[in-house]
Amino acid sequence: MPLYLGLDSSTQSLSAVLLNLETREVVLNHAVSFDERLPECGCRNGVLPDSDPTIAHSNPLMWLAALDLMCSDLQAAGVDLSSIAAISGSGQQHGSVYLKSNASHVLKVLSPAKSLSAQMRASLSRPVAPIWMDSSTRQQCDEIEGIVGGATDVANLTGSRCFERFTGPQIRKFWRTESRRYENTAKIHLVSSFMASVLAGKHAPIDHGDGAGMNLMDIRTSQWSPAMLKATAPGLRGKLPTLAPSNRIVGRISPYFVEKYGFSPRCRVMVWSGDNPNSLIGVGLIQSGKVCISLGTSDTYFGFMPEPKISPQGEGHVFGSPTGDYMSLICFLNGSLARERVKDAYRLSWAQFSDALRRTKPGNSGKVMLPYFAPEITPNVLKPQVYRYGLKETEVRANVRAVVEAQMASMAIHSGWMGVQTKTIYATGGASANREILQVMADVHNADVYQFEVGNSAALGAALRAAHADLKASKEPMSWEEVAEGFTDPIQKSRVRPNREAVRVYPEFIKLYKTCEDNALRGGSYPVSAREQFLDQVS
Repeated sequence: MPLYLGLDSSTQSLSAVLLNLETREVVLNHAVSFDERLPECGCRNGVLPDSDPTIAHSNPLMWLAALDLMCSDLQAAGVDLSSIAAISGSGQQHGSVYLKSNASHVLKVLSPAKSLSAQMRASLSRPVAPIWMDSSTRQQCDEIEGIVGGATDVANLTGSRCFERFTGPQIRKFWRTESRRYENTAKIHLVSSFMASVLAGKHAPIDHGDGAGMNLMDIRTSQWSPAMLKATAPGLRGKLPTLAPSNRIVGRISPYFVEKYGFSPRCRVMVWSGDNPNSLIGVGLIQSGKVCISLGTSDTYFGFMPEPKISPQGEGHVFGSPTGDYMSLICFLNGSLARERVKDAYRLSWAQFSDALRRTKPGNSGKVMLPYFAPEITPNVLKPQVYRYGLKETEVRANVRAVVEAQMASMAIHSGWMGVQTKTIYATGGASANREILQVMADVHNADVYQFEVGNSAALGAALRAAHADLKASKEPMSWEEVAEGFTDPIQKSRVRPNREAVRVYPEFIKLYKTCEDNALRGGSYPVSAREQFLDQVS
């Protein structure tokens, strides 16, 4: 009975979801925490410490060590790895890995007698991998946009204006600051294509979904954009993998995994994609009409899009969907990062955090926080700072409600360009288990919110992609609806309904929040009168 494996190489862990398509069963759901299992890699929360808060790099060898650990864990759990028909995966978007010319040979001859990290170490032309949390490339973004014609031109071409964390600006910075290492780089992979390359024992392509998160791919033709390549760095085209659709088969699994862990030599390795396109599949967003909010290290708001629609403010993104369509997405870096900072500042447990939400009123009596504990992506905030309006730092419960209300209000404000009128939100990610947070989500957006059985939508989506592509290659194709049936259905009993009284409060609160944001970020008027007006409206 064939099984399908989906892997998700995220910021803090490598996760796996194993599916039995015939029985519609999740056979295994497992994660390897980088900090807990691989402290020798020197990362905290998956990121290498740096005195510059705008720099966020990881150790790419850590991801390989985690892959070895995952395979060992699956063996120890009694999984018959020879029964896995196909593997696909998800990688944190935008992160990049830099390899020397010898990597092609090393990938081909990986020895089961040694670890992946030990064998690949000498193939790295750059010992670190910049990841999605990095915001150190504002200068490079300005340079690229200036060459191409402006932020709007870049967005219309690639689906997003130049963002600091996107791979193109990161590559330009690498070329400018470490030119010798850039010249010594033969191949630049994304996290997704790097991991797929190791599994397949050869360089894997980048899929259209993840390629769209680089500021290098033409969003409409799904080809590398000559204009963007030229504006980014010299000789870049020769250093990039090819682009491919999401259902492309890279090849059979590397002998390394067959000999060391007992995978079948017939096991197919599919192209990997980014975590966001995979999550789109993992929550069943294969048609218009619903959105998903993922509450992870960062929070993301995304949905299915049949045609590319570009944010006029340049805040959101358009990526390719594994279905061959598109997806819209907005990323808020201060997601769980901000919630955890508030929780830890007041030495609260998560149960106490939830209790604080229950004991405070919707709208928080007009007490507002802008929780930029780290540089923010949406809206663009390069210098971390927490702003409080009518809110004292000593007010524990009010600060808890303020951070959650701020996140939901910001989503409501900055997703307006999508033009989505939804009454249903699918919630995923670690914090989606907190029903008090989901209640605020339901109230602010005036929508029913549903949870999922499998919290890791990216790994689940990767497993479903593996099944879909494998069946197509085996000439037993199934539609996306047929493949996803039973796996992506939300838990009906988990429904969180919006509270009528809260729904009355939040349109006015959103106006107040926007006034606070305008004051903090754009020099707008101080929101004294806006707060008084809010209190009058909701009293």
